Amino acid sequence: MATEHRTSSLSRFTLGQRLTLAVVPRLVWALLMVVGRTWRFEVIAEDGVTPAFHGFTPRGEIYCFWHQCVLPCAFYFRSTHATILISQSFDGELITRTLELFGFRAVRGSSSRGGREGLLGLRRVLDSGTPAIFTADGPRGPIYKSKLGPIKLAQLTGVPIGAFHLEPKHTWRLGSWDRFLVPMPFTRIAVSWGQWTHVPESADSGTLEASRQQLDATLERARLSAGRHLGLAPEVTS
Repeated sequence: MATEHRTSSLSRFTLGQRLTLAVVPRLVWALLMVVGRTWRFEVIAEDGVTPAFHGFTPRGEIYCFWHQCVLPCAFYFRSTHATILISQSFDGELITRTLELFGFRAVRGSSSRGGREGLLGLRRVLDSGTPAIFTADGPRGPIYKSKLGPIKLAQLTGVPIGAFHLEPKHTWRLGSWDRFLVPMPFTRIAVSWGQWTHVPESADSGTLEASRQQLDATLERARLSAGRHLGLAPEVTS
């Protein structure tokens, strides 16, 4: 059934897009598996935080990271079988096919279009004991500003939100909205973990927004801590 659904969904893409979907994910996977083995990961965390996949194996938890560090995350967390919420666009299909090669699973939707369907899918994922992951500011930004999707899922399930950021010492930074990071071979990469964000199940709209801002602040602390660990100058975001 999954194969039939995927085949039928291809009809909405152009011939060029279908060829891209057939070739690019395997090419990215192959290159990343080679280059990624040269990267050196260094794990840091805020006080009282145990890094996931390092000190323990997550079960039904929610995690968030900024969209720009998708590439190092794909390699570092490969084969964890974590499930990621990915948009239903062509870019989302491309990302889904690529991440599946690394052992990830996907629920299709977003915080705007298909949001309810995506959140319900992730709730089932959490109930099964599998971690759910969001690119907090994806798929189109603005950069470093999370959507309400993970906040609403945390409210719905009572599960707190973990935050992490992967920052390369040496990287190519693309001119895209998210300043997408392409780590250079043999570079150091800081894996930075922040505090948990707890969302009350009885939260009103004001409390949900306050929780979203708290998540933003935690993700930014993780990003800036990673940069300091590597001796990098703070990025100018304005």
